[in-house]
Amino acid sequence: MLLRWEQKDLAEASGVSLPSIKRLETQPGQLSAQERTLSELRKALEKAGVEFIPENGGGAGVRLAKRGKKK
Repeated sequence: MLLRWEQKDLAEASGVSLPSIKRLETQPGQLSAQERTLSELRKALEKAGVEFIPENGGGAGVRLAKRGKKK
C-alpha cells in the first residue's frame, strides 16, 4: 500500500465511482475499463506522488516519487 488509501479515497481523488473501482480491483485478468476512467485514476495517483515505471525488461511497476521531484 503505497498511499494507505482506501477505495473511497481513490474514488474521491479521481472522480471515478466507488462501484467502478471495486469492480476493477476484483476483475480477473486484463483490465476492462474506459480509457477516460483509467486516465483519471492514473492522474489522481500521480498527483498523490505515485510514479509509474515503464516496461524496461524488468517489468512495469509503481513507486513513490522522490520528494521535490516535479513533472
